[in-house]
Amino acid sequence: MQSVDRALALVELLAASGDGAGLADLARATGLPQPTVHRLLRALHERGWVRQDADRRYAPGARLIGLGNAAQSLLATGAQPYLREAVAVSGETANLAVLEADQVVYVGQVASPHRLRMFTEVGNRAPAHSTGVGKAMLAHLPGPAVRELLERTGLPRRTATTITDPDQFTAELAAVRARGYATDDGEEEPGVRCVAFPLTDLSGRAPAALSVSGPASRIGAGAVADLAARLLPVAAACGDHLLRR
Repeated sequence: MQSVDRALALVELLAASGDGAGLADLARATGLPQPTVHRLLRALHERGWVRQDADRRYAPGARLIGLGNAAQSLLATGAQPYLREAVAVSGETANLAVLEADQVVYVGQVASPHRLRMFTEVGNRAPAHSTGVGKAMLAHLPGPAVRELLERTGLPRRTATTITDPDQFTAELAAVRARGYATDDGEEEPGVRCVAFPLTDLSGRAPAALSVSGPASRIGAGAVADLAARLLPVAAACGDHLLRR
């Protein structure tokens, strides 16, 4: 079991690294001797879970692509009843998203019944820092992992309200953790407001997030807290079903 745990920790580190990592980096991050890390990486490499580039840096292997796609499909299917419930509660479009390669990927959606509604095609990607779902997931990552992600991506301005200051963004993530939900007040697209909820696993991390989004004219700033209170039980039930059974 110890070897399995160590091997999975290496895969998770590589998945979060963005551009891969060297043997010494992985040994420092795990606290394991380099020969142990090398042995585990060799076994993972043989199964296609890890690859090594010309600079001898390690990165997630092609085998994980199929596993990731299968996991996303299962998540989206399992989330459908909760997305429909979120639409019934809010009247707005509900989304399911995951964090992949430093970006948010939308993997599930149920559309609002309104003629004027928000629509994000399943499979679309967006920056994590300017989206409610991205902030919901980042708020449950360890601080060093968030800092490394922001070093890779920066905080590019998407709209006039996008948070571009690192200290302000760090404070925003702390507020998300405290209240249990994140918001996007036109930070990714002007005139659109989003309320998002982390779906946490048994480790306390949030590999997925559920959100509702709609025109700011319908989701007024003063209505966000009440809407969030009504949707929190839906998101909690979705997380329990998908990630904590």
